Amino acid sequence: MDRFIIHNLFGIEGFNIAWYGVIIGFGMILAACVAAWRAQKAGYKADLIIDFVLFAVPIAIICARTYYVIFEWEYYSQDLSQVFNIRGGGLAIYGGVIGGIATAVVFCRVQKFPLLRLMDFAMPSLLLGQIIGRWGNFVNQEAFGNVITNPDLQFFPYGVFIDDLQEWHQATFFYESASNLILFIIMMIVARRVKKDGWMTVLYLVGYGAIRCFIEGLRADSLYLIPGVRVSQLLSAVLIGIGLGIAWGIHSGRLRSKTYKGKYLSDNVQQDGE
Repeated sequence: MDRFIIHNLFGIEGFNIAWYGVIIGFGMILAACVAAWRAQKAGYKADLIIDFVLFAVPIAIICARTYYVIFEWEYYSQDLSQVFNIRGGGLAIYGGVIGGIATAVVFCRVQKFPLLRLMDFAMPSLLLGQIIGRWGNFVNQEAFGNVITNPDLQFFPYGVFIDDLQEWHQATFFYESASNLILFIIMMIVARRVKKDGWMTVLYLVGYGAIRCFIEGLRADSLYLIPGVRVSQLLSAVLIGIGLGIAWGIHSGRLRSKTYKGKYLSDNVQQDGE
């Protein structure tokens, strides 16, 4: 499978447009549109999401790259110029998630917007972007799992044939994309029923954390903190713990959004904190 949709753009040798980038870009745009639509339905201007995304996307990309480089430092320390060669691959989803959440915290503090409310707009969209983005791994033939030696199991979507290795491996990118789609549907259903801010955030942290923790154990290309300890599984456990803590805070009334009457509120609409 050709990784590139366009070769030698503008006649420049080696300046290629990769399917991975196109897929990721499409996922980002669709995710932002869905978040803006949900915000408008809740009585806010789409500018809320647009302003947030303008900060969150570049910061998330930088953090995704930084996360990957840190845990692959043995390789990058040999040639520091490769740290900035993002076209060569190496973006970690969890790094992007951390960057996005950190941006949301600062953004909400500056704009005096309820953090959990913004997070609830963003989390389903983040998950949607991940659902689409995982198909970039399919094109690049990466993020796959253990080798499949049983011929009866050598079929897609259970497995995927890796050309470079000439082997069938578990299609863990598909497992995660499909599992995330189920979680996304659940989140959209729950979003219609809950009134208090924060429950979409809880569902993402706990749900995605559990999904990633399980699927990471099947992958053959994990980043390791120390031998036997996968970074993503450890971080998944942390996110699940944070999600459960937020759930307790919402249920107990300790986490409660304040009333917002700022510039992002639609005209003639007032939103009270739950």
